[in-house]
Amino acid sequence: MHRVLVPGTFDPITLGHLDVIRRASGMFDEVVVGVAASTNKRGGTLFTLNERIDLAREVTAEFENVEVMGFDNLLVDFAASIDVTAVVKGLRATTDFEYEFQMAMLNFRLAPELETFFVMSSPDYMYVSSSIAKELASMHGSTEGIVPPLVGEALAKRLGK
Repeated sequence: MHRVLVPGTFDPITLGHLDVIRRASGMFDEVVVGVAASTNKRGGTLFTLNERIDLAREVTAEFENVEVMGFDNLLVDFAASIDVTAVVKGLRATTDFEYEFQMAMLNFRLAPELETFFVMSSPDYMYVSSSIAKELASMHGSTEGIVPPLVGEALAKRLGK
C-alpha cells in the first residue's frame, strides 16, 4: 500500500491544490492532506489551523482515499508519525521549483527514506495561489476559478465582502 502526504498551509485551499490532490489520489492508494500550522509564516495565516482543516475536509470529501490532518511539527516527523512513504508537491513555475527543491533536499537529509514527487501544475492553475485568492477577495474581486465556491464564501465572509 502506498500512502503519501500532500502538505501545505492551504490558507486557503485553491483549485490548484485540489488539482494536485486529485491527481495524487489517482496515483496512490491513500493520500493524506497535511495542513501545516505554519505559525512562523510571514504575516500569519488568514484562517486558523482548524478552519483550514475544515475547509480542506469539505472540498476533498469527494475523494474516498483522501484524509485531511493538521500538523505543527517538522514535515519529516509528521510523515513518519503517519507512516507515509512519500511527499507529493505541486510546481507552478521555476520559483516554486527552487523553493521546493531546497525543501526536498532538506527533507532528504533529515529522512532519506522519505521520497518527494513533484507534480507539474495544470496550465489552468499555473497562476493560482492562496495569496492571489486572498488579494482578490480583499479587493472584492471574484475568486471564481481560483478557489472552490465554499472557500470563496469563507474568504468573502472573513474579508468583509
